[in-house]
Amino acid sequence: MTLLLHLSIFFTILFISLPSSHSSSSNDKNALLQIKKALNNPPLLSSWNPQTNFCTTWTGVECTNGRVTALTISSGEISGQIPAQVGDLLELRTLDFSYLTHLTGNIPHTITKLKYLDLLRLKQTNLSGYIPDFISELKSVTFLDLSFNQFTGPIPGSLSQMPKLGALQINDNKLTGSIPNSFGSFVGTVPNLYLFNNKLSGKVPESLSKYDFNAVDLSGNSFIGDGSVFFGRNKTTIRVDLSRNMFEFDLSKVKFARSIVSLDLSHNKISGKFPRELTKLRLEHFNVSYNHLCGKIPSGGLLQTFEPSAFSHNLCLCGTPLKAC
Repeated sequence: MTLLLHLSIFFTILFISLPSSHSSSSNDKNALLQIKKALNNPPLLSSWNPQTNFCTTWTGVECTNGRVTALTISSGEISGQIPAQVGDLLELRTLDFSYLTHLTGNIPHTITKLKYLDLLRLKQTNLSGYIPDFISELKSVTFLDLSFNQFTGPIPGSLSQMPKLGALQINDNKLTGSIPNSFGSFVGTVPNLYLFNNKLSGKVPESLSKYDFNAVDLSGNSFIGDGSVFFGRNKTTIRVDLSRNMFEFDLSKVKFARSIVSLDLSHNKISGKFPRELTKLRLEHFNVSYNHLCGKIPSGGLLQTFEPSAFSHNLCLCGTPLKAC
């Protein structure tokens, strides 16, 4: 009898101590209401009524098994900063604050509590300051988009420590410095790199040549040196845009992957002649204008299908679609 009594007490205590799904769901709801309050109760979130089901009727909220797994606040009159309470939505897979031109301040440290976060998009807002190192603590993120903001300072080298990162979009900011050397040692997936339209400079780390990037866009910066590290005959690269920089290398020595469909090298200091293997590429976009290239444009393939402007303003290029040699 005594044993049964003890067992009954034990299981009663165990049941009481276990967090219920209802309790967790209430925590999510409270966090959402705190977020709404911190954003000054904007009209965009007028559907966030405490009397209604947040999983089914609240704008931008998605749930799985009663827990908030996606929060998307986009394209509305939102002012203020990203509320710290986003870090209390512990089951979040997607966090998206986009097209909010009056959203200011920094990225809150509390997002490091979101251990299951897969997509972090803070795009086209007025966020500023440095991109924080602590973002690298988000080990489940596969897609990181911080584009079209006011971020300054260097690219955090710690981003290379995100093992599942498949795409890094930090373009259209005011970032300075060079590509971190640590990007030559990604711990996991080699991400697509979108660094265009910043104030970046310096040489591209040579160690990046060992990687097979799917897409690279460094355009609109002040990079110098050898940009050909992204090419290689045995790679599977699809898109490369190095335009509007100060890269200097000999195009005739570059080996191109057959997989490339988009190649923009315009507005640099690239010299040499056209390698014939460019005629073997199934190019959809191509531009080498405003460089120091010379010699005859090889015939065959798709090169002759592009406008003369794609070849213009070089030292002495000739042949179709330019003037005959």
